[in-house]
Amino acid sequence: MKVFVLPFGKIKILESNIAEVIIDDGVVIDESMVNAYRAVLTSHLESPFSLLINKEHAYSYTFDAQRAMGTLKDTIAFRAVVVYSVSAEMATQIVMNINKHNNWNIKIFREREAALEWLLSNQNNKSAI
Repeated sequence: MKVFVLPFGKIKILESNIAEVIIDDGVVIDESMVNAYRAVLTSHLESPFSLLINKEHAYSYTFDAQRAMGTLKDTIAFRAVVVYSVSAEMATQIVMNINKHNNWNIKIFREREAALEWLLSNQNNKSAI
């Protein structure tokens, strides 16, 4: 498994088309950070790829970053977000609402393994089509 350490978190390549994103505690994700992790994803994953967003730490986004995440809609097939608190779930719902017009295939989970299984199942079904 390849791991890319960025100044604000890390990206683990789990499969050729699935990555796990873990943002460090207390980070405020801005548009330049979204662009940085987008560059890692698009250069190391087969498109369309899926993301396991592991919210094991508390962090937030600027409004511009929340909107910028929507520009990846054509390269990201599925997003599974693992939350460990009500506040993390609420923050995720806000980002989802801001990007609801992008028709993301996104689901929130309380357990990492369930999220990964959902991604693998959906990614494999998409590949079979």
